[in-house]
Amino acid sequence: MKSILYSLLIWALMLPALHATGCTNFIVSRGASADGSTMITYAADSHTRYGQLRYHKGGDHAAGEMLRLYNYGSLKFQIEIPQAAHTYNVVGFINECQLAIGETTWGGIEPLDKGNDTGIDYGNLIYVTLQRAKNCREAIKVMAELVESYGYADGGESFSLCDPNEVWIFEITSKGAEKGAVWVARRVPDGYVSGHANQARITTFPREQGKWNKKAKHTAISSRHLDCIFSPEVECVYSEDVVSFATKHGIAAYVDADFSYADTYNPLTFSGLRACEARVYAIFNRINGNMKQYEAYAMGDKTALRMPLWIKPDRKLDVHDVMELMRDHFEGTPMDMTKDVGAGPFACPYRWRPMDFEVDGKKYVHERAISTQQTGFSFVAQCRGWLPDKVGGIIWFGVDDTYSTCYCPMFCGITQVPVCFEEGNGSMSQWSETAAFWLFNRVSNFCYLRYDAMIKDVRKAQSELEYSFIDQVATLSQQVENYNDVRMVNALNKASNQMADEMMKHWTALDHLLLMKYMDGNVKQEENGKIKTTATGVVQSPSHPPYPQWFYEAIVKDHGDVLEEK
Repeated sequence: MKSILYSLLIWALMLPALHATGCTNFIVSRGASADGSTMITYAADSHTRYGQLRYHKGGDHAAGEMLRLYNYGSLKFQIEIPQAAHTYNVVGFINECQLAIGETTWGGIEPLDKGNDTGIDYGNLIYVTLQRAKNCREAIKVMAELVESYGYADGGESFSLCDPNEVWIFEITSKGAEKGAVWVARRVPDGYVSGHANQARITTFPREQGKWNKKAKHTAISSRHLDCIFSPEVECVYSEDVVSFATKHGIAAYVDADFSYADTYNPLTFSGLRACEARVYAIFNRINGNMKQYEAYAMGDKTALRMPLWIKPDRKLDVHDVMELMRDHFEGTPMDMTKDVGAGPFACPYRWRPMDFEVDGKKYVHERAISTQQTGFSFVAQCRGWLPDKVGGIIWFGVDDTYSTCYCPMFCGITQVPVCFEEGNGSMSQWSETAAFWLFNRVSNFCYLRYDAMIKDVRKAQSELEYSFIDQVATLSQQVENYNDVRMVNALNKASNQMADEMMKHWTALDHLLLMKYMDGNVKQEENGKIKTTATGVVQSPSHPPYPQWFYEAIVKDHGDVLEEK
């Protein structure tokens, strides 16, 4: 009966509506970066997610101590598990050892998308793992053991993992009523980049051949040999029953080398392509000149050439390149959100929900871009293996829309989160004058009114700050490299807090300037952040930029009989 249930419910993911999925991750291996660092990105896109930076203080724990976990989404009590003997400090999504983890949710087929009845949810899987693991391979082992021991209380997820040497993609879904999860993890080859955006992306994958022994050099192992994950030859790890579970319940009928994790547990739909894979395509398309062949796939054609799991960029990427890749509205593609009439007269690349709509019996969709208005926070995690861990790891943190945010460096060794990012400083239902989330949202939401003009002021301020922060980070990294731990942490706390304060002051000035400059549809003359006045202090006459011609023509077509001069 259960096998029939799994088989019949696969249809549920085949619905044509474009769902409001969130989160985008980009993964950069050491050989693909300009300075030899590794990087992952994460945009937490949610209409209810508040932008703040969690901090966990690590330390030693007594035998028998228990850890109470509260669901990452609902904040309700989830499960209690034994505490580890030692935990690491964690700043947001990076720990003091330079291990960083991000995620995107894809749910998957019913009823696997519901998770186990009890267990660890995806958010706590990240946070507990960051507290207990020092690198990607340890993290995969910890995550696998946690869901095996306590169950997995969520549906399909893709995780990005990053340490100073390696980057991995780890995909997991629950086994429904059965305890545990089915999963697969692959190391992104050095020199390549990968990404995921709410759609499972690991298709076929290598599986172990023959019996494991210490002399053999296996590139792939199952969870029965999990302790062997630390062998450098291993580049793929998967749950022992990832195939057999699917065949047992009628989800997949094949077990040969063509077995595809993504096609089995998260089959492609129009929504999965156009709202999810399209975002990965947008990033890939900007760093590799050979991506045009995948455009039809990204636009929703399941029969088109499928986009690979990873690609090699045409050039190596620095940290600001990666920040900029998270700023995208499909510019330069047929899906460019600044070009259609939905952008309005001022080319605003945002569409309010719902994302799908119907006209004259036909169904249509708005695009789901990387940059979107409902981002709670985003980050670029950068791991620099040539430096001590506490200064080598950075989470470049920003709140609100990726296109108009400013990425501020938070070193993984800090022990004091700046007030503007501090957990509890405001919420989605509580205003705070000192919270970066509310300041940045006020600026961006004002920009949506006259986007094409105002975003230029925002981007100028953003660029000035981010390049300044990059320079400050380079200087500080050299200065503190040989400090002892106490002196280093003090210096990093001071620097991260000072840069956050600098950002808030700069953005407050921008907030004030935008209102003065663009009030009431006028555009006042401005220079170096000051509104121009005459010698006697009178504001110089503002300009009145007209609407674009196509908009006037649309007005005439709609209402010309009333507006025409007689």
